[in-house]
Formats: sequence, C-alpha cells, structure tokens
Amino acid sequence: MNSKRPVNLDLGKFHFPLPAITSILHRVSGIIIFVGVAFMLYGLQLSLSGEEGFSRVSELLDSFLAKLITWGILSALLYHLVAGIKHLLMDVGIGEELESGRLAAKITIVVSVILIVLAGVWVWA
Repeated sequence: MNSKRPVNLDLGKFHFPLPAITSILHRVSGIIIFVGVAFMLYGLQLSLSGEEGFSRVSELLDSFLAKLITWGILSALLYHLVAGIKHLLMDVGIGEELESGRLAAKITIVVSVILIVLAGVWVWA
C-alpha cells in the first residue's frame, strides 16, 4: 500500500483558530482544576486536624510556591468559568456563527485575563 499520508506530523506547522484554542484551554483548565482539588483537599484535611495543623497550613500558604499554586488553581477556575459560560451561550444558539464565534473567543480571553490579573492581585497582596 502506497500511502501519501505524512508519517510524522509537525504540530508546529498547524495554526488553530482562536475558538479552537479557547476550547482546548477550557479542557486543560478543567484538568488543572481536577489536579488542584487534591492540593486543596489536603490543605483542608490538615487545617481541620487541629490547632497545629491549622498553624501549619497558615505557614504553608505564606510561601511563594503555595501562592503560585493557589493563583494557578484560581486562574484555571476563572478561565474555566468564563469559557463554560461561553459554551452555555453557544448551546442555546448564541455565537454559533463563524464571526460571532471568533468574537466570543476574544471576549473569553479578555475577560479571563482581567479576572486572572485581579485574582493575582488578591493572592499576592
């Protein structure tokens, strides 16, 4: 069989449209939230174990790495929320056309960036 299909795809040559990128990021943010729940549940369990555990969690949350993880989880949650609202609007028929889909993707990115920056200010303040 003589197939003309490429053997090794160079993913760097593909250029995805913005709505596709926002959809992929929506899935990635869901995975980040799923993994981040483990960190949050561990902190909750430790803080509820007693006074010593609560003090330990308080100290952990003051570290740079904990703030970075918290901000990352919050960022994923905020993006997932905004993109989820966009998907819900598309489910009811709003923004399904090509041009309105591109506009919705741009709005999703802009609103998410604003919310993520605000969350960063809140976490790092």
